[in-house]
Amino acid sequence: MAVQIDALIEAEIAGFDASSRAGAMTLRDFQARRVKRHRAITVNFSGGITQTCWTVVRSDGCYSVLYVPRAGCFALCVDSDFGPLDIGVHGPALACFASV
Repeated sequence: MAVQIDALIEAEIAGFDASSRAGAMTLRDFQARRVKRHRAITVNFSGGITQTCWTVVRSDGCYSVLYVPRAGCFALCVDSDFGPLDIGVHGPALACFASV
């Protein structure tokens, strides 16, 4: 799974427009918080549903970006006392990261 996640992220980075100051800062910050080793983590979704997802960007104390294998996309999650909570922001990893 890690190889697949890394391939998706590397493809995003290759196509990301970092020519603007904001784009360059987003990419730099994303790379700084990107995990080196993905780990499985249980994520809470609305309706009491939980799924095993994979870490992509470590938490800044509030938010993290995770890969949702069942959906084939990335998700922005908020930290909670019960673990990561999906907040409905899904799509490319950099887009989820930049939405904060």
